[in-house]
Amino acid sequence: MKRLILSGLLLSSAAVAAPAPRAPTFDVQRISRDIRTLASDAFEGRGPATPAEAKSIAYIAEQMKAAGLQPAGDKGSWYQDVPLLKSDIVGTPQLSITSAGTKQTLTQGDQIAVRAALTGQQSVAIANAPLVFVGYGVKAPERNWDDFKGVDLKGKIMVVLINDPDFDGGEGDFGGKAMTYYGRWTYKYEEAARQGAAGILIVHESAPASYGWATVRNSNTNTMFDIVRKDPTASHVPMEAWIQRDLAVELFKRSGLDFDAAKAAARKADFRAVPLKATLDARYSVKPEVITSRNVAGVLPGTKHPAETVIYSAHWDHLGVGQPDAKGDRIYNGALDNASGVAALLELARAYGTGPKPDRSVLFLAVTAEEKGLLGSEYYAANPLRPLATTAGVINMDGPFGAAATRNFSMYGMAKLDLLTLLTESAAAQGRRYTPDARPEAGLFYRSDHFSFAKRGVPALSYSPGRDLVVGGEARGKELVDAYTRDKYHQPADEYDPNWDTGSVQSDMTILYTLGRRLADGRAWPNWSNDSEFRAARDATAAARGK
Repeated sequence: MKRLILSGLLLSSAAVAAPAPRAPTFDVQRISRDIRTLASDAFEGRGPATPAEAKSIAYIAEQMKAAGLQPAGDKGSWYQDVPLLKSDIVGTPQLSITSAGTKQTLTQGDQIAVRAALTGQQSVAIANAPLVFVGYGVKAPERNWDDFKGVDLKGKIMVVLINDPDFDGGEGDFGGKAMTYYGRWTYKYEEAARQGAAGILIVHESAPASYGWATVRNSNTNTMFDIVRKDPTASHVPMEAWIQRDLAVELFKRSGLDFDAAKAAARKADFRAVPLKATLDARYSVKPEVITSRNVAGVLPGTKHPAETVIYSAHWDHLGVGQPDAKGDRIYNGALDNASGVAALLELARAYGTGPKPDRSVLFLAVTAEEKGLLGSEYYAANPLRPLATTAGVINMDGPFGAAATRNFSMYGMAKLDLLTLLTESAAAQGRRYTPDARPEAGLFYRSDHFSFAKRGVPALSYSPGRDLVVGGEARGKELVDAYTRDKYHQPADEYDPNWDTGSVQSDMTILYTLGRRLADGRAWPNWSNDSEFRAARDATAAARGK
């Protein structure tokens, strides 16, 4: 019997998964129709808790029903209720920074992007709060790293850098170029709350953030959401915001500091927080309310092991209606991000519904509020409709199609897990090779819905179609990815284009289908590598799988 070694695990190929049935031919025109529909102006950017939500989830449920799925939501419905804290800034926030005797008024969306408070409070009133530069804002005892070293931040504003201390140098205590969770803005907000700060300003730089200021502005100046927390102040500070790099450079200069030199100092473990000679004033009203958004869930019950589950997931939401772009367009259609993933989800549901019935149950899950912090998937993972212990794996789709036919494929992040072996084998049959994440420094592993499952131990990945184009190679692929990130990502320009090259779609769909079928028809329970931070959580539930 052939044996396979991956990630420190020894598995027989027979145990890994059963041979998959021959993949069907997927209807590319139907996939394009779903993208075109969901990304049309009629769906108003699919914002949660807007009239567009009802239209979006009804369309998805209708397509799941037509595909032959059964409702898998609450009380026999197609929907799982997801209670969320919804928060909006009322009116125009009054923001200013005083330094070197000069008061500088800041314009929302221009020099600064302030989020509506997610603490439940109805107003923010900060006066003369001192600014303190705390480097990357990281406290990581296991790495002997503490950017705070006892500094008192109560009543003060943290000024932090985005990404990890290793980003610029490419090596160090944080594993090199690949971003850890310490580099994510979500972690920095959480740490600010733990430190008792009054607020936090993240300095935006395009390379370490992996996106431009337009993305920051568009993602942070509209309606904010969070899961409903018993104590929201344990996770959020009253003011959470980003500032432009140019503003930071000027602030440091007025404090007698060189910004680049301060950044270099922050890359070392002996860094100590630096008070800036500047204070911040912020005053604005906030409207918080608890609303209910919804995940959409349809299932094809397994014929032999119906209590065991394979999940395909994609987020249905986008940014809705927001600030106008240079052309006056206010609808953030989200065609690639992520009408394309939902279209793939629906087409896979049709393939399963009309094909051989799987041994394990297959759940098709369209989650809400991904753009607000993976909230729909986080809620599902904390309140699963089907037990996580007997979920064999999660295959997430967030922009799953290549810009054109590609020679390779990838996944978000650098995690090592058995699902990657199955994915590699499935892609090899399509003549495509695995290439590690081309942008590990972007932290994409922490930015898509599979992470909500992974951190609870469930083997989970988010598929990436690769960018080594059959015509044009890596250079052309990178050019197209960079152009999308710069000009369309989280911008109104992410619209359906009838002239898109759909050359990768058939192959991408076949890979996704084959991977899921091998999981659904096999008896294997994939796991993480022995040195993975997610391995212990998975092993803790082994008894539920009869292991």
